[in-house]
Parts: sequence; C-alpha cells; structure tokens
Amino acid sequence: MTYETQMAEEARLWKQRQLRRPSFLERSSKKAQTKMNQLIPEKVHTTITESIKKMVQATLVGSNVTTFPKRIENLTFEEREQLVEKTIGTFKKTAAIEGASTGAGGILLGLADFPLFLSIKMKFLFEVASIYGYSTKEYEERLFLLYVFQLAFSSETHKEETLEKIEHWDTLKNEVKDLDWRVFQQEYRDYIDVVKLMQILPGIGAVVGGVANYHLVQQLGECAMNCYRLRIFSN
Repeated sequence: MTYETQMAEEARLWKQRQLRRPSFLERSSKKAQTKMNQLIPEKVHTTITESIKKMVQATLVGSNVTTFPKRIENLTFEEREQLVEKTIGTFKKTAAIEGASTGAGGILLGLADFPLFLSIKMKFLFEVASIYGYSTKEYEERLFLLYVFQLAFSSETHKEETLEKIEHWDTLKNEVKDLDWRVFQQEYRDYIDVVKLMQILPGIGAVVGGVANYHLVQQLGECAMNCYRLRIFSN
C-alpha cells in the first residue's frame, strides 16, 4: 500500500469522526460551556468578537500578510507531509510560549493573547498551504484556509456543510465568493471562550495558556492535513 493510499484512508476515517453525532458527554459539555459563557464579562466577549472579525477580514484581503510564503514545489506528497509535521511542531512551541507569557500577565495580557494567538494560527495555515503547493496570493486559497480554520474550531452543526466545500474546493471555489464571518466568529468564540476565561485567572493563567495553545495548534494541524488530503485525493 502506497503512502498516498494510506493517507487517503486516514482522511476518510477522520472525516467520518467529524460527522458523527456528538456523545452525551459532549452535549453536556456544550451546555456547561454555554452557562460559563454567561459568566464572562462583556468586555471579554467584545474583545474576542472584534479580534476575530478584523483578522478574518484582513486575511481575506491579504492585508495582514507582509510576505506570502513561497509555494513549495518538486516534493513528493510524503515529503510535503513530513515538512508539515515539522511545521506543526515549531508552531506548537511558539504558541505555547506566547500563551504562557500572556497568561502570566493577568487580565490585560490575557486579553491581548487572543489576537496574538489568532495571528499565529493564521500564519501557520499560510505555511501549510505553501508546503502542499498552493499559493496564498490567490484569494480562493486564503478563503479555503478560513474554511479549514472554521472546521477545526466549530460545533457539529456546521461541519458537514464545511467539509463538503473543503473536499470539493477545486470544483466549488469559483462559486464560493465569501465567508459568513458572523458564523465563523461566533463558532470560534463559543469554542474557545472558556479556555480564554481560565487563562486570565490569577495563578493558573500561564499554565492554562501554554497548554491550551499547544494543543489547539496540534488540533488545527491535524485538521489542516486531513483537509488537504481530502481535497487532493478527491480530484
């Protein structure tokens, strides 16, 4: 069995896991999260919402990128994935350091972590796209990355529709002209609010920030790899 065949099967199984019905524990956790969100100060909600909105809009027009990573060519698919794995490792360490530093600084730095960490994840996705051989100078490729991001940090409600776009992006990309940024920012905010609330708590903020950022980049990396596998192998 070739590496490509193995990864195509891995992506198929990953897709199945994404579409499964949430467990009772997951549904209960969602209810608890909703209650926790009600305890978060409105200032925190506002900061998070505005950070997401601005970052999404900036990513779509490319205004938050000073230099686009150069598209990598002349590598086998396996070599590309090995390079992606190394990139995930690098960004996990960067994100962990950033999260621990801002988490140790109390409420104000805890709030500052949100746009900083969002920027790290966007830069990471741009790097991954270039490794798989796609040019993020193209608007459609930046839009694709936002759908990958949305899939990584959203509830089950939107996963099936998002996966359909991702898997058949090369066919659909000329039809999908924009992103519903309201859905994007609401889903992401709901997904991550509790973590960020804990990060601004005295005493545990640094630990929570470092560990959370590390694992969230790992999660995004796994999602990105499987999204590109689905897209590539569907052609």
